[in-house]
Amino acid sequence: MLNERNAAESSAEIRLRVEAARAIQSKRFANRPAAPFNSAMNGEELRRYCKLDKEGQELLQMAFDTLGLSARAYDRIVKLARTIADLAGAVDIGSAHVAEAIRYRALDRNIAV
Repeated sequence: MLNERNAAESSAEIRLRVEAARAIQSKRFANRPAAPFNSAMNGEELRRYCKLDKEGQELLQMAFDTLGLSARAYDRIVKLARTIADLAGAVDIGSAHVAEAIRYRALDRNIAV
């Protein structure tokens, strides 16, 4: 029920999570300080930093097949899933991170999931 929801995360808490995620990315991409963000990852960096578990791989493959995504869209979803995992403080990308990234992509493209 609506009145039983947990209190929403405060702006200050969100800011701390974003700052922590940016710090993770800055450390991860210390070799390229001009673009220390997941969005700038190349293919080699995707393979190194965005390993998906079996469930995440299957979920992404299903989305790829059913939504007719391009290889570029696939990479963008993986990069977004990495960012979502960073915001959650997770070392590994989980299937929940992949699912959330797919939903954002579907919203962006106005696709029903």
